[in-house]
Amino acid sequence: MAMHKAKDKVAAEALRSKSLTELALSRLRRDRLTMISIGVLLFLTIAAITAPLTTRLLGVDPNTTDASESKYLPLFSEGHLLGTDNLGRDHLARLLYAGQVSLFIGFMSAFLALAFGVTLGIITGYYGGLIDDLVNWIITTLNSIPVLVLLVVITSLFRPSAEALILSIVLITWTPTTRLVRGETLAIRAREYIVGAKAIGASDMRVMQVHILPNVFSLTIVTLARNIGIVMLIEAALSFLGLGVQPPTATWGNMLSKSREFITNAPHLMILPGLLIAIVVLCLYIIGDGLRDAFDPTAQY
Repeated sequence: MAMHKAKDKVAAEALRSKSLTELALSRLRRDRLTMISIGVLLFLTIAAITAPLTTRLLGVDPNTTDASESKYLPLFSEGHLLGTDNLGRDHLARLLYAGQVSLFIGFMSAFLALAFGVTLGIITGYYGGLIDDLVNWIITTLNSIPVLVLLVVITSLFRPSAEALILSIVLITWTPTTRLVRGETLAIRAREYIVGAKAIGASDMRVMQVHILPNVFSLTIVTLARNIGIVMLIEAALSFLGLGVQPPTATWGNMLSKSREFITNAPHLMILPGLLIAIVVLCLYIIGDGLRDAFDPTAQY
């Protein structure tokens, strides 16, 4: 009995000696579903990044048409593992290169929206007053307009490209992060260690960087994972409406849109990009849930 108590005491001491980040990583490693999702997402990301090498080894190109194969070829055709589209372009090569663009738009838009939202959320939550009222008015105004309608208006004003699409999405998706971080900052700024830091002469910038930002870090990581999935769905929706990145540049969204007319004769042209979008978004949502559970300070070790 005494031995068991001693072991429990040692385990409790070891638990107390770990930081929240170390505990979160430990919980995350034991979450098999989240680790599998991270592995699948990494695999698809690496496959997209190494698309030039893969297509060179296979001897195919995403934009080269072939008059002799102008009519789509089925799966596992000779020289074309996933067949060709109606212009004779290799479908596997286009999926890999489309993954580069779709993942780039998703990750870059989410990172930029997160950086802007976190910065503005900390500033408004810390200072309050007029700037807080102004930002809240802007957020309320933007949130009162349907996101898709606002994006359609913005993208119609600019030439559809990856850069314009990223900018448009960032202008819309920063608001939830700002409200979330602002609320957390309002709770943190009244705590004793913040008051103590200001009492010993710490500047506002140092308080926000050293004491507030690390405390909202876990919240922002969870938000980032989910936002990437949301952005990829937005990109796919805009491409489906013809307002996203335009061909010949391939994205999973515009591949899905352009293959609608071939759904009966060549369903793989529509199923595969749609399946990749669904897999990536599902993985990101699972990762977001896993990170939320891992960083939960009330969770059992």
